[in-house]
Amino acid sequence: MQHTDTDDERAALRRKLIAAREALAGRIDLIAALQDVLRVWLVGRDETSIGAYWPIKGEFDPLPALYRWTEGAPDGVARRIGLPRVDRESGSLRWHIWFPGCPMEPDAYDIPKPKDTEELAPQLLVVPCLGYGPGGVRLGYGGGFFERTMHTVKPRPATVGVSFAQGFLPLLRPGPLDVELDAVLTEDGVMWQRG
Repeated sequence: MQHTDTDDERAALRRKLIAAREALAGRIDLIAALQDVLRVWLVGRDETSIGAYWPIKGEFDPLPALYRWTEGAPDGVARRIGLPRVDRESGSLRWHIWFPGCPMEPDAYDIPKPKDTEELAPQLLVVPCLGYGPGGVRLGYGGGFFERTMHTVKPRPATVGVSFAQGFLPLLRPGPLDVELDAVLTEDGVMWQRG
């Protein structure tokens, strides 16, 4: 079932998608292809700060492509990457500068986060998608962190979802609090992009 109306249906769908993603055949090739798609997509972008995520549960790891993006900056332009920290009061995310070898510590969910680095206001967010549907609809893990963040952060950063193509749900519709993405990328290329 892909059109989900209840929390139980969405929870079952999430479990199914996680299991399918973790069991993907040819995973190394899929990751390499999605790294290439993300790097090429970033070439035409003007942003100089990107908020990303630390991959969990078989998610695509965007950090190698993003680090290459920082290395390819024109002379005099500083490009920076941030990883999220949860703001306990609001339940939203704030990004802190990350770089390879940066000191890290586990957050409340045991996900690594930058330790003692400067806060970053990202102009673009690279967002993991457990599933995705037409028009930039995203299915995450159900914690609502991304949605709460997008409803409060000003100015709103551009958003690009990354997922393996197996996560496509043609009947997925947004929930009442969902925030639709500006673009969705998979190993097959750009699946959707706002006009």
